[in-house]
Amino acid sequence: MEEMRVMKEANTAINSTKTQPMKGAAREENCVSQLYAIMEAVADRAEMHAIIGEQRNNWNHLFLHSINSITLTASIMAGISSIPAALAAPHLLASKLSSALLFTAATGMMLVVNRVQPSQLAEEQRNATRLFRQLEKSIGTTLALRTPTKLDVEEAMARVLALDRAYPLPLLPGMLDKFPKTVKPAVWWPEFDHGQLQKTRRAEGDGWSKELEEEMKGILGVLKRKDEEEYMRWDKLVLNINRILAVSGPLLAGLAAVGAGLIGIPALEPWPALVGVVGGALAATTNTLEHGGQVGMVFELCRNCAGFYLQLEEAIESNLGEKEVENRENGEMLELKMALQLGRSVSELKSFASHVSSSSKNGEATEFAGKLF
Repeated sequence: MEEMRVMKEANTAINSTKTQPMKGAAREENCVSQLYAIMEAVADRAEMHAIIGEQRNNWNHLFLHSINSITLTASIMAGISSIPAALAAPHLLASKLSSALLFTAATGMMLVVNRVQPSQLAEEQRNATRLFRQLEKSIGTTLALRTPTKLDVEEAMARVLALDRAYPLPLLPGMLDKFPKTVKPAVWWPEFDHGQLQKTRRAEGDGWSKELEEEMKGILGVLKRKDEEEYMRWDKLVLNINRILAVSGPLLAGLAAVGAGLIGIPALEPWPALVGVVGGALAATTNTLEHGGQVGMVFELCRNCAGFYLQLEEAIESNLGEKEVENRENGEMLELKMALQLGRSVSELKSFASHVSSSSKNGEATEFAGKLF
């Protein structure tokens, strides 16, 4: 009986040791399948954003030319209706009413277009397309280099959802505020993007040294003081310009509509015709400056550039904030990534960091960290 019990325990132990690798292999295969499913969804999202971005870019061009055509036509008709009654009496009322209606239609269209900012919508979708394609390549690299883990699946899902929040597809509801009270850099990455994830993907050797830490600290300071701050300053300036143009266009078109409606009243002549014609011309000019110049797109571009530098800052801070060096991202790899993203070679980045260190002793550094944009 004792022998049978011992044999039974031995068989159980053997079966358990066989089962454990099988369960581990099944988990790995499940992670691979999940990551491929996420990669397919990411590719589909990139295609959707590309299509919608093209559509919204077309909106910008169509609305720009349509509103300008309506406004200028209304101005011409306002001028015609102001011709002395003896010469154009049969056509005065028709021209005056048509001009007023066209100006009113242009005012309504300007209010809608200035609210949604099609050029900014198109830039949002272009950036989302680029970032989703970047994420797709990142997932493909993970699958090619090593066996993915559950943490890789969670990270990929978090990145997808963060991009969905940063660049929503719906127009209404869910559209980003085009005239925010507080201007902030765009954020398209999840909060845990750095930190715990680094512990699972270290290269052999940490690659960190005292010199590299000082180099990263110097670059971090310049990114905060110069690069991000510069784009935020331009972002606020562009937003204020866009606010002025967004209000001025409909206001001028509305005044032109009132002026066109009052043409023909002897007591007010020649002011109604002057307001109608000049107001329409100014409204068309303002609309061209705002949407032909794509001021909304410039605002979004500056916001995304500030977000790009903010992401680099967080990557450096998360590594320097980790006291255990072995839990950081490989130092040489981080240095290479920073050099590429700032448009510099590794040797040039080292030279820039030493220049920043010497400049900080003598005064503020004058050079920007980023050379890419």
